[in-house]
Amino acid sequence: MATAQLTASSISGRSLPSFEGLRPSSVKFASAGHVKLVGVSQRSFRGLVVKAATVVAPKYTSIKPLGDRVLVKIKIADEKTQGGILLPTTAQTKPQGGEVVAVGEGRAVGKAKVEVSVKTGSQVVYSKYAGTELEFNGSKHLILKDDDIVGILETDDVKDLKPLNDRVLIKIAEAEEKTAGGLLLTEASKEKPSIGTVIAVGPGPLDEEGNRKPLSVAPGNTVMYSKYAGNDFKGKDGDYIALRASDVMAVLS
Repeated sequence: MATAQLTASSISGRSLPSFEGLRPSSVKFASAGHVKLVGVSQRSFRGLVVKAATVVAPKYTSIKPLGDRVLVKIKIADEKTQGGILLPTTAQTKPQGGEVVAVGEGRAVGKAKVEVSVKTGSQVVYSKYAGTELEFNGSKHLILKDDDIVGILETDDVKDLKPLNDRVLIKIAEAEEKTAGGLLLTEASKEKPSIGTVIAVGPGPLDEEGNRKPLSVAPGNTVMYSKYAGNDFKGKDGDYIALRASDVMAVLS
């Protein structure tokens, strides 16, 4: 296949204003219509990446998840604040919850058959980047593994979250107002705490025989956890985080 080659030094910068990331190298044009850019900065094209939900055609009227997968109808993002202020699209928080509309038959662990830990109709919270988004019956859905569901939340208050599997719900301690030397800290300089009080724990992970192993932390424990783990939530009485028990590093007393 014949190609034509143009060196960057022979191209007028005035004629190509959009190629700001071009470096001294070459641009190759293939006869089949493909353009190959050699030596062009990748930062110039990061905005071109588009992630779209899979669209299920209207002729399909039902979806049956397989194994330990769950189909969740995503909760619609809030368009207004609690005070009634209309939020622009860019300021609307991406939902991390929804309603379970279908579940798989479960999975085998050793010789035991383990059912999915949620039921149809349950209101759940899931991990932020879990699953695959899809458009079905005119609504946004998410199909994900049972283990990606953080817990069941039937109210509007995150402190009522019932963690699943090896998840732990922690109320985050308030940030220190002053330094050890007595200097008052501004909001911007307050370090996010990685200490909090355990509010609720899940039933524990499964062992090789399909039995639950109890967690090593309990409600009421003050714990230290990994700073960048879990999912953060705003509660009515403070900040919360839900994370795996393995991300809890120590119990403080």
